[in-house]
Amino acid sequence: MLAKLHSAALFGIDAYGVEIEVNAGHGTPFTIIVGLPDAAVKESKDRVETALLNSGFKPPQGRTTINLAPADRRKEGPGFDLPMALGMLVATRAVPAEALDDTLVVGELALSGQVRPVRGALPIALHARDRGFIQILVPTGNAREAGVVEGIEVIPIDNLRQASAFLRGEQVIVPVKMDLSEAFATDGRGLADFADVKGQEGAKRAMEVACAGGHNIIAMGPPGTGKTMLAKCLPSILPPPSLDEALEVTRIHSIAGMLDDRMPLVRTRPFRAPHHTISNAGLIGGGSFPLPGEVSLAHRGVLFLDELPEFPRHVLELMRQPLEDGRVQISRAQGSVVFPSRFMLVAAMNPCPCGHRGDPRRECRCSPAQIQKYRSRISGPLLDRIDLHVEVPAVRHDDLMRAPGGEGSGAIRERVVRARARQAERFAGHPHALCNADMGPRDLRKHAPLDRECADMLRHALTELNLSARAYDRILKVSRTLADLEGTDGIGPNHVAEAIQYRTLDRQHW
Repeated sequence: MLAKLHSAALFGIDAYGVEIEVNAGHGTPFTIIVGLPDAAVKESKDRVETALLNSGFKPPQGRTTINLAPADRRKEGPGFDLPMALGMLVATRAVPAEALDDTLVVGELALSGQVRPVRGALPIALHARDRGFIQILVPTGNAREAGVVEGIEVIPIDNLRQASAFLRGEQVIVPVKMDLSEAFATDGRGLADFADVKGQEGAKRAMEVACAGGHNIIAMGPPGTGKTMLAKCLPSILPPPSLDEALEVTRIHSIAGMLDDRMPLVRTRPFRAPHHTISNAGLIGGGSFPLPGEVSLAHRGVLFLDELPEFPRHVLELMRQPLEDGRVQISRAQGSVVFPSRFMLVAAMNPCPCGHRGDPRRECRCSPAQIQKYRSRISGPLLDRIDLHVEVPAVRHDDLMRAPGGEGSGAIRERVVRARARQAERFAGHPHALCNADMGPRDLRKHAPLDRECADMLRHALTELNLSARAYDRILKVSRTLADLEGTDGIGPNHVAEAIQYRTLDRQHW
């Protein structure tokens, strides 16, 4: 008997449909899988047959052919185990074929017949809903994740016997539905707070500006001045993600296999801090079946690169495309994959190899040539894509001994949220821009016009600092953000002057 049922596979951040055909014929007992399966899929026949036996079912007794269509796309992963097993049960009439109409199935099988979670349950559920399926059978470990999707019934499956009983109508399984308002709620507790950072008022101000406009920022200063702590405080002042943003981020983390049943929805903006030994694929993404890298896992959040010059230069240069376009394109023989990567880059570095240049309490022993070699690890084009450069000086002893009592993250966050609200109103209906950092040249002409005094000030700075055209745009974007923080419609000289001050590395003739 020929059985047909539906499953799905992942490619990039999307899922595509896979039709599974199981034909149980006569002849010598043998199972073959066709349709460009990878090694994990080829091994499925042994897992499936053993799981059927251990669950009390008999596999087909003759030659069994399993076809995965479309046959011109390579299939990978163990997610086809459960649909293959159910296809065999349909082919042997142990399960009625009509029970799988309008149903999509995905899941990995253990030898005992238990169903194990798989990667990408959220995009697979979205695909099932968009293709008009009524229900989707998923592992219980993926049920809450898939239950975020409205408009389709998510049936949690613990084991093969339960799936069979459900399809025969012998067992009722209540579909899983997630209350998005409850899943989305978060109070931000446990995040580092700016009130705990002693001193560094100038750096705190720069971090506030960066969050208000979604700008990239680099902090430079001696070791122990609080650069890393400032970066870790950023999530506490970032505005909460919208529901659409949370689903977008959750989709990426689902594909990467980073979700668990207790966290079906990524409720806070990501904060990723990879080590400087990271590879190209680890940062940008890749693999024979491409998976998202750190720049995509940080989508709509923060990517923190500590000790920036220690990262291999060829790795840093790969970030030009995501910083400029907000996406990463990875090309493979089977096609190109595009991962979203619109993140806020936060970098930290020492002023020299020993780290003590500019520290009044410690002597720097680095030669000018050593300093130049150290700084040259970061290219000019990459620095041009960083909006704010801020110095983080050594903390004074008086500030260290003073009890924490500075402005907390709550007050700063209120100002950031107000500034972002102005930007959301400004860019309503814009296909790409969500904040000032996303503005293109046309947006700058429309939303960041300068009067004569501001234009003269900026022209003088461009001449004196020999800034690039990209740096000019960055100054305009930061000026617009400073005006938004102040609640003014026009950009004033004070905004332009402060924005110019955030080009520290340009002033040092990098």
